Amino acid sequence: MTSQLRIVIAEDAAIMRDGLTQTLTRRGHDVVAAVGDAASLREAVDTHLPDVAIIDVRMPPTHTDEGLRAAQSIHAEHPGVGVLVFSQYIETQSAAELFAGEPAGVGYLLKDRVADVSDFIEAISRVAEGGTVLDSEVVRQLLRATRRGDSLATLTPREREVLALIAQGRSNVAIADALVISPRVVEKHVASIFAKLGLAPSDNDNRRVIAAIKFLES
Repeated sequence: MTSQLRIVIAEDAAIMRDGLTQTLTRRGHDVVAAVGDAASLREAVDTHLPDVAIIDVRMPPTHTDEGLRAAQSIHAEHPGVGVLVFSQYIETQSAAELFAGEPAGVGYLLKDRVADVSDFIEAISRVAEGGTVLDSEVVRQLLRATRRGDSLATLTPREREVLALIAQGRSNVAIADALVISPRVVEKHVASIFAKLGLAPSDNDNRRVIAAIKFLES
């Protein structure tokens, strides 16, 4: 049985916000705050430090990508708080930036593609535990934006293993432990992966996005 999670919800549509609150409460979780804008979201997270924040993309005042920007800030300032973007919209640039620094404890699901409540609850739990969750349609659009899908075929089986672990948020040391190799060897694999994918050292957004893509494919 999934342990109780402390959750903050950020959703500007009152009916959707209330529906999420009731659904999560019925499943035994504690919704410590349910808010309708990005500023209130940041305040709620700062106050409650929940296990996970469920965040819509478009919220007041401009209804563009306020939620994603807030998610980025929360993920950077409170790395222990899982961030699950839950929206009907895909903002590829902001989504890439969200996954740029570290994909552990980050997810992006589309509202109209969640067919089973249990799957949704499981995704929340995975993000809260430091996992990475991505809807396949989000992946397709991010991959189209990066235009580097064909390069994945050049990776060796070992490099694919390393990339899959990167996508799970593993550090080089953790990857070394999992594959029973040295951290130095992991570093060489990582350098080779990024070189084959044509990603410059400063190109962190695309590197992390591709890692998340590979995680979904594996």
